[in-house]
Amino acid sequence: MDFEKLAKEIVAGVGGEKNVNSLVHCATRLRFSLKDNAKADTALLEKNPGVIAVKESGGQYQVVIGNTVPEVYEAIGKVSTIIDSSDREREAGESKSKKGFGAVIDVISSIFAPLLGVMAGAGILKGLLLICSNFGWLEAKSSTYIILFGAADSLFYFLPLLLAVTTARKFGGNIFVALTIAGALLIPSITALNGAESAVTFFGIPVVMMSYSSTVIPIIIAIIVMSKLEKFCNRRIHESVKNFITPLILLVIMVPLTLMVFGPFGVYVGNGIADILIAAFLFSPLIAGALLGAGWQLFVIFGVHWGLVPVFINNIAVYGRDGIKPAATASVFAQTGASLGVMLKTKNKKLKTLAGSATLSALFGITEPAVYGVTLPLKRPFIAGIIGGAVGGAIIGQAGTQAFASGAPGLLTLPIFYGPGGQGFSGLIMGITASFLISMVLTYILGFEDPVEEEKQEVVATTVASPTPIHHPVRASDTVLSPLSGTVVALSDVPDPAFAAEAMGKGIAVEPAEGRIVAPFAGTVTVAFKKKHALAVVSDQGLEVLVHVGMDTVKLDGEHFTSYIQEGDRVSAGQLLLEFDIARIREAGYSTITPVIVTNTFDYNDIIPLQQTIVTHGEPLLEAVGTESNTESTTHTVISNPKYST
Repeated sequence: MDFEKLAKEIVAGVGGEKNVNSLVHCATRLRFSLKDNAKADTALLEKNPGVIAVKESGGQYQVVIGNTVPEVYEAIGKVSTIIDSSDREREAGESKSKKGFGAVIDVISSIFAPLLGVMAGAGILKGLLLICSNFGWLEAKSSTYIILFGAADSLFYFLPLLLAVTTARKFGGNIFVALTIAGALLIPSITALNGAESAVTFFGIPVVMMSYSSTVIPIIIAIIVMSKLEKFCNRRIHESVKNFITPLILLVIMVPLTLMVFGPFGVYVGNGIADILIAAFLFSPLIAGALLGAGWQLFVIFGVHWGLVPVFINNIAVYGRDGIKPAATASVFAQTGASLGVMLKTKNKKLKTLAGSATLSALFGITEPAVYGVTLPLKRPFIAGIIGGAVGGAIIGQAGTQAFASGAPGLLTLPIFYGPGGQGFSGLIMGITASFLISMVLTYILGFEDPVEEEKQEVVATTVASPTPIHHPVRASDTVLSPLSGTVVALSDVPDPAFAAEAMGKGIAVEPAEGRIVAPFAGTVTVAFKKKHALAVVSDQGLEVLVHVGMDTVKLDGEHFTSYIQEGDRVSAGQLLLEFDIARIREAGYSTITPVIVTNTFDYNDIIPLQQTIVTHGEPLLEAVGTESNTESTTHTVISNPKYST
């Protein structure tokens, strides 16, 4: 799959780069926060073969990709500036565009989504160690067990540090100050005060000390407030001193405030929510389990499941176990069984293949392809999954199954439900087996509207001579003068796949000898990037050229660049357009190799490099070979398959 092509199509489909406040991804989805959802072309995105589904949920515009979402996310970073953690403007504008419950869900998902992968891996390792300990395969006091358990438990113990990073990114706060505040909650000298015999005070004000390792809510509240206070300080403190005065103020205010107010409040709130849900399971574990097993996938569809994720984590942190999450596992295996039922019943080969691959993904906890690609569009299989999930959830709830670590429900994460003595684990196995089989059988019995298999049609290519000549305009030949001085480098040697593969057009690259970019011809500036790292100029004859200084230099946010142009400016050949500090850019760890690309390559017969070794600005660099026009009798290939006809 061409991920960069797909990335460009997705960016265009969501309304373009300027319509995006921020982007994060979870296991299967790109989660956009858009300035205006109405500007997104949902119908176009859903037709894209690389997109499984598009959902608007929890204040987010979600593009479901499947297992290749990390590759697509990375590709979006290459073809746009959307993924730029230093871009505070997007982060600051994001919170203003969401209101009410949608804003809450958007915040929670953005904070936790980046951690789900490592959280699942650590949870699996923790579960496997519990099994090894319970069966006597590893002694809990052995150094091997201690080292492996440290690797598994590190994430959960230092969870406030990780949440400080994701929360600061979400709200545009200083990540390093956020980490420092979180570290203060875990530093031994402060945690030792939790068991101190004498009262703990701060300038005479009592401080209620608690354990903050593995906690969720206190640090999130603290960093949200810190981010707001940071912006307030930065607007009022002079530029010359704010880089160290603002962090000083934040540390002096936020650490005591967190220990005295946000910490205790967050712990009490988290424990209170957990107590309510635990009470529901204590009142009737069968009914509570059935409701969660039936409704979990509905929660996922509408994005409200993120509201329960902190509760699961908080329960494990405070009590060492969680009795709520196991019932949700039944819902995952129920949709898996429904997808398998579709695969067994359908006669449509394309749907059979899709359902088979979706079933395999769902077995390992990734249900989006099964839900959005198979069961939900067919309706009755999804309902069968809800019924199966209710039965399985009831069994699991009644069995009192507990989760002892975090991780997305699936085959690989079953060990996280195996605790001391294996209590409730057999109930989990019975529950997920029942949900899987009931959903599969119900899907097969109830059936669904099977998509009609497209008739096999031979694609017949018919050569038809045009009755009259068709004119294909090709631009006249034109020359690109070198916009900079330095060593010529073949485009294929540029350390960026988009440039090297000529995805943006043909051209050449130059390793600069001096930090100056001049106009390659007389024309008009069409693009002057705000980060100053690149520009585009079109000649009076229509030749379009992009000059991109360095690789990934967009991350410098304009630092070490000085621009002398604006979009729409008229320029003459050799006119100074941009200056940059080569030494500083290289010291920052970025390559300064500069591609010079003819972006409308297809308007010409060929683009030919004219230099091989050293070039000085103003010397001919590229020749765009064309003619005034090309008139010929043209033949057309007519495809008879109606699926592709217009």
